Amino acid sequence: MLSGIRVISFTHFLQGPSASQLLADLGADVIKIEPRTGAFERSWTAPGWFLDGDHSPFFALGNRNVRSMVVDLKNPAAMAPLLELIDSADVLIESFRPGTLDRLGLGWETVHARNPRLVYASLSGYGSDGPYVDRPGQDVLVQALSGIAMATGRADGPPQPAGACIVDQHAGVLGAFGILAALHGRARTGEGVKVESNLLNAALDLQIEPLTYALNGFTGARSTSGISSPFYTAPYGVFATADGWICLSLTAPAVLRSVFDDEWFVGIEPAQAYARRDEINERVAGHVRTRPTAEWAELFTASAVWWAPVNTQDDVIDDPQVRHNDSFDSYEHPEAGTVRVLKHPVTYGGVRPGVRTAPPELGAHTRDVLRDLGYSEADVDDLVAARAVA
Repeated sequence: MLSGIRVISFTHFLQGPSASQLLADLGADVIKIEPRTGAFERSWTAPGWFLDGDHSPFFALGNRNVRSMVVDLKNPAAMAPLLELIDSADVLIESFRPGTLDRLGLGWETVHARNPRLVYASLSGYGSDGPYVDRPGQDVLVQALSGIAMATGRADGPPQPAGACIVDQHAGVLGAFGILAALHGRARTGEGVKVESNLLNAALDLQIEPLTYALNGFTGARSTSGISSPFYTAPYGVFATADGWICLSLTAPAVLRSVFDDEWFVGIEPAQAYARRDEINERVAGHVRTRPTAEWAELFTASAVWWAPVNTQDDVIDDPQVRHNDSFDSYEHPEAGTVRVLKHPVTYGGVRPGVRTAPPELGAHTRDVLRDLGYSEADVDDLVAARAVA
């Protein structure tokens, strides 16, 4: 779908590589510009856990289907080939701190003047300016700042961030969405634009429901009984069973009376459901803890109660719907062997794009990219000797 679109990616960690990979999955030629030491995510993973001693699963999750070119951005000899590469591109995407590429002579104004059709996407923590521009943009920090952590957990417990980098990932998706919109606009106008996405905006977007309530005068409080939303009636959240956990959602008191054989629920008037939600939740919790999870699963299914298992990540990998949706792919690495990864999350004509090429070794495509630009082998050797590229 994006065949023929060239993307120059100055990205690292998760937000930027995730956005770039979405475009690469769709067929764009994504060229990742890396320093000699490699992008940050090549050396980052769960503490000490590399697949073969030095192959990072964190790099594997966001860099498939791309090419790697090593360039020393501070070496003057690198500027000419780099600008030629940008001249040939449709998209430039970067996730440096705001102002970094401007100082290197690769800011929006400079490259737009050279290549007016270029879509220039900047992904940051808080935006390109403002009071937080110099703060570290990192997922859990933004979860705290944006209110996500404070909205999660029991009233008598601490604020609780999510257990995954949900803000980084959502910001990456929004960045790719913005790039695609800009490419569509360019097809009509012939002009590229600057696209900006940031972690803070992504975190607010994830809270579209609670923030809309708050903007219009209603701010809910965390529940004393563990209801996992300040705005919904009970039951809503995770409950302990006799041998594990189960999740319940938005079940009417009449259904609860039937499934638990408890006349207490008859006394809950619809108008009281929110005000008495902690009472309802505690009553449900008292029933649920009396039986094992498997029994409740069978009973809730038969009674049309909204429920779900509380899966571990190993459970998710073996979940029948996840498997049916063809959610995983793999590639072969010469040292690490078979590496399994998540597939692109969207289907097109019933097909989910997979791994065309494994995440590249550092600088694997430097010569190829320069040859594409018309550089001879001798020219490339000179750039290597000048330590402009590697």
